[in-house]
Amino acid sequence: MILAGLHKTSLIDFPGRVSCVVFLTGCNFTCPFCHNSELARGTYPQKIPLAQFIAFMTPRKKLLDGVVITGGEPTLNPRLTELCRAIRDAGLSIKLDTNGSRPNVLEQLFKDRLVDYVAMDIKTPLAEYHPLLAKREMVATLESSIRLIMERAPDYEFRTTCVSPFVDGRKIIDMAHTIAGARRYVLQPFKAANMLQADFFENQTPEISRREIDRFRKASTPLVRECLIRNEI
Repeated sequence: MILAGLHKTSLIDFPGRVSCVVFLTGCNFTCPFCHNSELARGTYPQKIPLAQFIAFMTPRKKLLDGVVITGGEPTLNPRLTELCRAIRDAGLSIKLDTNGSRPNVLEQLFKDRLVDYVAMDIKTPLAEYHPLLAKREMVATLESSIRLIMERAPDYEFRTTCVSPFVDGRKIIDMAHTIAGARRYVLQPFKAANMLQADFFENQTPEISRREIDRFRKASTPLVRECLIRNEI
């Protein structure tokens, strides 16, 4: 197994834990605002063999609390379970970032107790993923992942990067209703950098003001158990 990147220390990516972040390449979505464009295209900014990552991780297990697995879309990797077991063998917790497109993979990870925290992105109202973000039939799949995470994940969050025109006052309410009753809903400001399709925004401004994001938070709060704004993405 080859990892596509490693961030050695993070205080923000795994809530309540000091972690490192590993990146897997490849994605089945085409979000124009994706800030990991190289990974979304399936390239390898770095090439780190799994054995090399284990050699890095093992002596640091007293300094780290966990490992974040992100991408790209990690659930596309057929050796994800192998990576999770290596992290478990080091005695560390696991957070998985996902777009929710592979509920069968999530279900197996929950069954095998190989994930402690899941962060699933809700990018826009599910009915509006097609045609810019994903295939039309993805809606039912995403709904399955949402239900599964809320029922089975040891801990979790849903999160939305606030980028125009995919997020506005109407759409945020739609998304909050989709995850009604969720434990945690995180809103993230958008920063225009390394976008997958920068030309999509040529005649518009993708950034949304902090004041508007705070309005989104207030509107979403009655529908979920906790709604917060995270300043870093």
